[in-house]
This record gives sequence, structure tokens and C-alpha cells, in this order.
Amino acid sequence: MSNLKYTNLPSETSDADQLAQLALDVSSSWNRVTAALWSQLNPELWERTRNPWLVLQTVSSETLKRVTSEAAFRDTLNELLRAQSEDKDSPRWFQQAHANSPLTRVAYFSMEYMLSEALPIYSGGLGNVAGDQLKAAHDLGVPVVAIGLLYSQGYFRQELDRNGAQRALYPFNDPGQLPIRPLRDSNGDWLRLSIPFPGCDLWIRAWEVRVGQTRLYLLDTNDPANFPEHRGITSELYGGGPDLRLEQEIVLGVGGWRLLRALSIHPEVCHLNEGHAAFAILERAASYMDDTGHPFDVALAVTRAGNLFTTHTPVEAGFDRFAGELMRPHFARYCADRIKISFNQLMAMGRRNAEDGGEPFNMAYLALRGSGAVNGVSRLHGVVSRALFQPMFPRWPTEEVPVGHVTNGVHAPTWDSDESHQLWAAVCGRRCWRGDQEHMESRIRETPDTPLWSMRTASRKALIDYIRTRYSRQVALQGASAHEIAEAAELFDPAVLTLGFARRFATYKRPTLLLHDPARLRRILHNPQHPVQLVIAGKAHPSDGPGQDLIRQWTDFIRHAQGPPSVIFLSDYDMLMTEELAGGVDVWINTPRRPWEASGTSGMKVLVNGGLNLSELDGWWAEAYTPEVGWAIGDGREHGDDPQWDAAEAEALYVIIERDIIPEFYERNAAGIPARWLSRIRASMSLLTPEYSANRAVRQYTGEHYVPAATAYTARADHGGKLGAELFAWQQKLASQWDGVFFGALKVDSKDGQLHFEIPVHLGGLDPDAVRVELFAGAREGEAEVRKPMDRGAALPASGFLYSASVEDRRNANEFTPRVVPHHPAASVPLEARQILWQQ
Repeated sequence: MSNLKYTNLPSETSDADQLAQLALDVSSSWNRVTAALWSQLNPELWERTRNPWLVLQTVSSETLKRVTSEAAFRDTLNELLRAQSEDKDSPRWFQQAHANSPLTRVAYFSMEYMLSEALPIYSGGLGNVAGDQLKAAHDLGVPVVAIGLLYSQGYFRQELDRNGAQRALYPFNDPGQLPIRPLRDSNGDWLRLSIPFPGCDLWIRAWEVRVGQTRLYLLDTNDPANFPEHRGITSELYGGGPDLRLEQEIVLGVGGWRLLRALSIHPEVCHLNEGHAAFAILERAASYMDDTGHPFDVALAVTRAGNLFTTHTPVEAGFDRFAGELMRPHFARYCADRIKISFNQLMAMGRRNAEDGGEPFNMAYLALRGSGAVNGVSRLHGVVSRALFQPMFPRWPTEEVPVGHVTNGVHAPTWDSDESHQLWAAVCGRRCWRGDQEHMESRIRETPDTPLWSMRTASRKALIDYIRTRYSRQVALQGASAHEIAEAAELFDPAVLTLGFARRFATYKRPTLLLHDPARLRRILHNPQHPVQLVIAGKAHPSDGPGQDLIRQWTDFIRHAQGPPSVIFLSDYDMLMTEELAGGVDVWINTPRRPWEASGTSGMKVLVNGGLNLSELDGWWAEAYTPEVGWAIGDGREHGDDPQWDAAEAEALYVIIERDIIPEFYERNAAGIPARWLSRIRASMSLLTPEYSANRAVRQYTGEHYVPAATAYTARADHGGKLGAELFAWQQKLASQWDGVFFGALKVDSKDGQLHFEIPVHLGGLDPDAVRVELFAGAREGEAEVRKPMDRGAALPASGFLYSASVEDRRNANEFTPRVVPHHPAASVPLEARQILWQQ
């Protein structure tokens, strides 16, 4: 295994080499045939870790020789290797749909990735989105390369003591046991980068993760050449204080872009998955300065067109901020030597008020000011984000704040159960997640009741088997008696309606809403005719005391229950547990306080498996919900933390479970099948599974953002950055001359069902082509806003022109207001020019 350079394989044989090809490709994690191979080598280790690289390194030479000599194993291995080889050259959706696109590479930056339980460098939703989008990029052939950090400890692991108190553990991620390889240069040397740090250079090591045809490069600072305090920069995900977070984000953004340069990878598009990686904007501009000799402002004008910022934050407090005294030691030298601007200029890029020296540096503001497009992660989150960023665009209507949305989706082949995988393959084909999903809805709609119900029954049984194994192990670790362990191995009933609630425990997620009336919940769970069982899981951040208290409330409720357990709390919620829960629960419950759930993906994972959602009208469910696909609580408005509203929504939860869910699940026809329940499952699977898949999300990103961004960046960069320099000159002219723009007196006439507006506009020193004069009326019920360009007419003295426009008189004249806004055919306004003048 000389080509791997970092291994502990049992033997240097062709069999080990071939198995390593599979083990070091994370795309095998959603291939059930591959999983069967690893289980044959070491069933127990595979079941607990799902880490093929660890299994391969642990197995003895004798076992490896014996198993690989079996004909069935050999045939399966050869078939997998053949498929892997063919996969490399087969054209996919992107190559067919965007054959003539200027897009050759997207660089995707994220603080975390949830790809496989074998690579624990994730916390939750952000990593879930990043990991699933990388997988979908592989499936679809979208040319993405990703950048992240390799954490030596990652996010914490959770244990619960017998009293229900959470304990945080930080096991070491041994790189030699992870499915990663050192990234080596053309000479075979381990690729190491250095970046300036206060008082020294910081050395960064690079690792490679294969996700089929997609590559993820991970950076870590645990290099022996570094000072001890710097070796721990990439030790822990979301740990430490603001100084550690700042250093991690410098490594991710600055180090990540430098790695791409070292690999001679030149992406047209840089996708920032949250603001953590926004320093990549600076380093990308600096690289363009190196290549062309342009100053920073022109370099930014060119490169920002290729930058996309996806925000996942529903509240301003969620943005990373760094005080000036933290920033200065890291960036004073960087500004002077690398990007050739003053430190104050840099700080202004991360402040709402550039003149406020006491305002901290906001990474989201840097991302906004350095990108050509910005999006939220659901329709509602787009609305929330426009309000959140509105202060950055003074006097612009909130509806025109330049933040769109691409609703998240999940990678269905990762989250489908064995039983649903077989159903989808039979109905839609084994490669159905590699195309445009055109016929999925109709084919699922046509699926009869019997195979749907068989799939759900088998999936629920598989979940109960998992719960029994996992929970008996959990109580054993808590010091339970032999009798208690035996009881745990028999709990729950595969025929009983099973509800699931699993997520991060934080107050805004209201994980104890079901506990509002404990006695009523017990009656629901212990109904002798129609019983219900509930499985709960989730972590609270180690520094989140209120979140940990919420866990204790559930464990207290469970400990004081009478009779056989009907509700359990599974500890150490991770990716593997998520797969099992999403595969088997009948109803997934989600109770966030609107609008604090930017998107949410946990409820999306159950869709492919025929699970149904009961959720607050927040995040993705606010746009997905209709009565035929599930159930909802809430009225579509925000109520803050009003305890009376919480009580009302708890009541709504109980009523829906008692009145709708339980009767529908247990109602059976003559064939013993719950026909109404299956009708709802069929609607949910056919309508929602394709729409809330990573397949759709990545295709949408590609069509709406990646290809347009590549086109815009290429145009600005062509001819030595001529268009970029022109845009910067336009911005400078606007900034220097805008105060000289003013309106004359407005004249309005009404005739023949038309309102005719005429107004003089004096442009000072601005070219009339540098602006657009519009007639604007805000949206009202049943009608969209009006933005009508006004025609430029005769020239007037003092650099003025007469502008006019006519509209139908369906509205009063006083609802319309002329305004002047910047205009350039290649610019995004107001993202790149925020001036606006309204007629008073």
C-alpha cells in the first residue's frame, strides 16, 4: 500500500489494495452491497462503527485470506470494483444539462461535514447539509471540490448518567483509522501549507476524502512543527472561545483557498456554506491580485461575482463576531502585506457602520459584501434573512434586500432504510437519484397499498430491533441490573404506532412541548386499545445549561413512569442513530419556535421511508405542508416566547395525536391495511421526497447560482479584468457624486384610465446610464409591488433630465413614488451598490 502512505493494513496484497479502494471512498457508505462485505470481515466492529477502513485495518491476514477466497465474496468485490471504474467515466446529469457551461469547478467551504459515521467531524444540521450536497454533487456529476477542517476530537459524544444528567466526552479521532489519506504533491511529499500567524508561521496539513468523483480536502494544524497551542486549533468543533473560533476560520478560509492554489485548482465559483469561511473572499481576491497586479478593490469587484454566500442563521446573535483587538494581531500584517489595504478598511467590511470603531467584525457582513449572491435555506428563512440584513441596505424596502432562498434537501440514498431502498429501486429504478426525478411522483402514486405497508412494517421492526440493542447497551453502561438490561432488550412493540423526536436540545426548539401536560401524555402513550411509543434523542451543547435541563425533564418523566416503558431517551445522538430513527418512525415530531428553524432537515429524512411529519409551520415545513401529506401546528405567525402560546400549541399537539394520528394509524380495512394512513404516506413520499432531496437542491444551486456565477465571474475576469475595473470605477463614481442627485417637482395627470407621472431628475456628475429612475409602489394584498422604469426625456439645465412613466389607474397616485437607483448591466443592485434616493 505504498500509494496510501498512511496505513496499518494486515497484508500488502492485491485483495487488501482492492478493498482499500472501496474503504477509502465514502460513497460506499450508502451502497448496501459494499456494507455486506465489511460485515463479513468483522460483523461486530462494522455494526458499531460503520467504518470500513477501520474494519480493514483490524482484520487479521488469515481472516482476510479466508473471506476473500470465497467465490461469492470475490464476485461481489469484482462487481463493485467494475462499477466503481465505470462510474468514473460515465456522463451524468451536469454533463448533459450544462454541456456548454463555463463552470468547471465549484469550491465548497464548510465548517463541518456529515458524510459518514466513520468520519465524525460534524455537529448537526450545517454538516448534514454540506455532506448531503457533496454526495448529490457526486451523483449528478456537478464539479465540486470541498474544503473543511479535520478535528482531532470533533463534536462531543454524549453519555447520560442514571439521573439523566448529560456528560460530554471527547474521544480522539485517530487519522490512521479514518477513511482519509494524506494529500501528497507531485513529488510524493505530504502537502503542508504555511500562513502568517502572530509571531510565527502556522503549518497546516492537508488530507483527502473521496466521495465518489467528488473530493473533500480537510485541513488540520496538529503538525509537530507548530507550537503546542497552535496544534490544538483544529482540535474541537464549536468548542473554546472566540479566539479559537477566529483561528479556525482563518485556517478554513485563508488556508483553504491557498490549498486550492497549491493544487492548481482554479474554481470559478466559491460557495460559502455559512459565514465561517468568509476569509476565503479575502484570499481569493489576494490571489487575483497576484495573478493580475490589480489592487484589492478591483480584485474584489472581479472575484465577488463568483462567490455565493448561503446563510443558515435565523437570528442576528447567531453570526460570528470578533472584536477588533482579536482581529488586529492576525490581520494587520495580512492587510499590509497581502491585500494592500488598511486594517480599518478591512474592519469596515465586517461592520454595519464602517465608522463605528467599537463595532465587532461580523463574518456574515464580510460574506455579504464579498459575494455576488446570497441565499437562505427555506422560503421562510429567505423572508427572515431579508429582514435580518435590511439594516445593511438603508432606505431599501425589505422585500428588495438581495437575499433569495434555496430550500435544503437531504441525500435520499443515505437516509433510506433497507426496506424503502428496495421499494424505490423496484418502482423508480436503482439510479433514480442521479437524474432529474421527472417520473418519481407518478410512479410512487401508482404503488399499491400492500408493498407500501410491508415496507413500513419491516422498517418499524428494524427500528425496534435497533432500539432494543442500543438501549440495553446504554442501561448497562449506566450500571443497570441484569434484570433491567433484559427488560431493555424486550421493550417496545413492532406493531405499535411509533413517534420520534430527535434533535439538538435548545430552548428555541421546545423539545419538552409534549411534556406540557405529563398526565395527558401518559394517557396517550398507555391507551390499552391504541398504544403509542415514543423515542427521543438529542444533545445539548456542553455550555448550554438550559438545554441540558430540558434533557433532564424528559429523563425524569421516563424514570417516574409506571409499567412497561413506552418512551425512552437514547443517548449520543449521531448519524448512525439518525439513519435508524428516520428509517423506522411512523411520525416525526418537530416543535421549534417560529421562525428560529432556518430550514431543518431531520423531518426530511423520514420522507423517503414513508414516515410522516407533525411539525410547527416553520422552516421547510412552512412551505411543504398540505393536509394530505402530514400535520401541522401553529398559525403561520411569530409569537416570541409567549408561554400562553406554547400552552396552546401543546394542546394542538395532543389533539392532533389523539384525534387524527392514532385513529388513522389503527384503522384497518378487511385486508388488515390502514388505507387512509397509506394514502397519506403515498402523498408524502411522491410529492415531498423528490422536492426536499439534495438532488433537487444541488440541481437548483447549479442552475440558479453556480452556472450564472461562473458566467459572471468569467466575464469580469476576461481581458485582464477590464469589466471588473469598470465596475469598480462605476462604484467610485456613485459614491463620490450621489449627494448631488435630487428631484424636481413631480407632476401627475390622470387620463383615459392611466396615471402619467413626470419629474425632473438632476444627476450631478453622474452619467444617466449609471442610474435608473423608477416608479415604485409597494406590494398590497393580492398585488405585487410595482417597479416601472421611467423613460428619460429631454435634457434640462444643471445635468438634469425629464423622466416620465404611465401606469393603469387601479391604484391611487399617492401610492407611487419615483426613485433613483444605481444601474449597470453587469452589477447586482443593491448588493454591489446600495445607494437609493426617493422623491419626497
